[in-house]
Amino acid sequence: MPDYKNNILILFAHPALQRSRVNRQLIQYVKEIDGVTFHDLYEAYPDFHIQVNHEQDLLIKHDIIVLHHPLFWFSIPAIMKEWMDLVLQHMWAYGKKGIALRGKKLFNVVSTGGRESLFRSKGYNRHTMIEFFTPIAQTAFVCGMDYLPPFVVHGTHTITKEEIAAHGEDYRKIITALRDNKVDFDAVQRDKKLNSEIESFIIK
Repeated sequence: MPDYKNNILILFAHPALQRSRVNRQLIQYVKEIDGVTFHDLYEAYPDFHIQVNHEQDLLIKHDIIVLHHPLFWFSIPAIMKEWMDLVLQHMWAYGKKGIALRGKKLFNVVSTGGRESLFRSKGYNRHTMIEFFTPIAQTAFVCGMDYLPPFVVHGTHTITKEEIAAHGEDYRKIITALRDNKVDFDAVQRDKKLNSEIESFIIK
């Protein structure tokens, strides 16, 4: 593995990727970046028989963990939850001796058909995207990880090809900046989305 300041693991989960018009394109912008390991969970484990030791080894070798997935009933896809249940073991990921993930960073890259206006306290979904991912943020906290705001692509049913491409470029820009340790994390934590004000937290 190349010697970058941060090695990045993208854990990708989409149970119907062949029907995706957004994620199939988004992943093309990041899966071949040097220093990035792209790991498709449904492709690796079609039977859901997750190899815990292998997954833990991957986590140890990487500094930043990305959970990339569509929003399924305001949460993550089934295999990603199964992965968390099995891989993040007591006394390995958390507990008095569970320090394997301490100091690493975690965030979600998520797509949703809902418009951004729906994800507000007074919107149809009554909560922000950050609030829906409170369990992920708490998981990161318990494991001693830093949780970053999510990278969110809204309106996937109506989004144009040009807009998808723009999100893809932003995704690549963020991943590259994270790999090279050129991100102002204090500025990131003040935002609600990782892709809302990209230029404000990338260090030139």
